[in-house]
Amino acid sequence: MYHLYKYAVLFVFSIVLGFAFNMFLLPHEVLSGGVTGIAMIFGLLSPINSGIWLVILNIPVFMIGWMKLGKEFIANSVFSVFVTSMSMQYIPVMKVTDDALLSAVFGGVIVGVSIGFIVRFYGSTGGADIIGLVVTKKYDMPLGVLIFVINSVVVFISGFFFSWELALYTMASIYITGVVIDRVHTRHVKLSLMVVTNKGEELKDELIANLIRGITVMNGYGAYSNNENKVLYTVITRYELALAIIDQCQ
Repeated sequence: MYHLYKYAVLFVFSIVLGFAFNMFLLPHEVLSGGVTGIAMIFGLLSPINSGIWLVILNIPVFMIGWMKLGKEFIANSVFSVFVTSMSMQYIPVMKVTDDALLSAVFGGVIVGVSIGFIVRFYGSTGGADIIGLVVTKKYDMPLGVLIFVINSVVVFISGFFFSWELALYTMASIYITGVVIDRVHTRHVKLSLMVVTNKGEELKDELIANLIRGITVMNGYGAYSNNENKVLYTVITRYELALAIIDQCQ
């Protein structure tokens, strides 16, 4: 049931992502970041749709992700990129508003929300998302900030190919996207998890296998029940808390 729900979320937000690209950013030549931004540049400068370029350019990135982030993550990412690519084929490229700044702002927000939920359900849109997740997995840094740094190169490419005014709009859109991703994704926000249980060994093994975190085990004593229990304590992220709950429910 969870896997069906996960793919439903990935499907919906991948379509929303394609909508944001074709309705807000591409009509004004405002770009997204990283590999997606490069795909948008190729799409604007060639007769091949940006969605096709998105798939082509993500192939080497997926290979890196396969080695560093696991098969499930890459499978989810391939699904998300494929759905986004298909949605960009069928959603018309047209302006919602003639104001490029408004399009950059609202496009950035929609892209950030979409990517945030896609990453939250263990997927990505490829490109800088995968590179950013590889780094955050090792150094535990905010994902949105890393993606913003990685994507900044697209701003300069945009300035040379189109105009520096549009490059500034692109920078604003990428920044907004990064901020919104951090609000939705929240992977770097820490929580203290304390579990009192009479199945200490079983739960400890499950948490270590799924969270890959150190756990402190203490002896506890119930004041009301007079029963001895184990107290498991660890520090995790909000994202990992959701995974731990889901795993125990399956």
